[in-house]
Amino acid sequence: MLLISAVIQPFMLDDVRAALTDLGCHGMTVSEVQGFGMQKSHSEVYRGATYTPDYVAKSKIEVLIHEQFVEQVIDAIVKSARTGKVGDGKIWVTRVEDAVRIRTGERGDQAL
Repeated sequence: MLLISAVIQPFMLDDVRAALTDLGCHGMTVSEVQGFGMQKSHSEVYRGATYTPDYVAKSKIEVLIHEQFVEQVIDAIVKSARTGKVGDGKIWVTRVEDAVRIRTGERGDQAL
């Protein structure tokens, strides 16, 4: 099992969700997060005053999948989240040793 985590632009979330649903992903976890990378933060105007926030708002998607689907899921996220501009986000893959479905107690691949 693998956990695919992706940090993307918030306005791309619906497109990514649709792409993953089309692949047959049965669920995902989505979090509103903040951070910075190459994009850094940008100046904003609030009530006439210009300020630079320390962090940029992003959406984080987490999908637990069977190893055989990793490339398909990564490709779907990249194609649906890419704008071609700095700040599009990042994807990383983490190996998961075990998972448990709380409702049934199923473990491992059966828990997916």
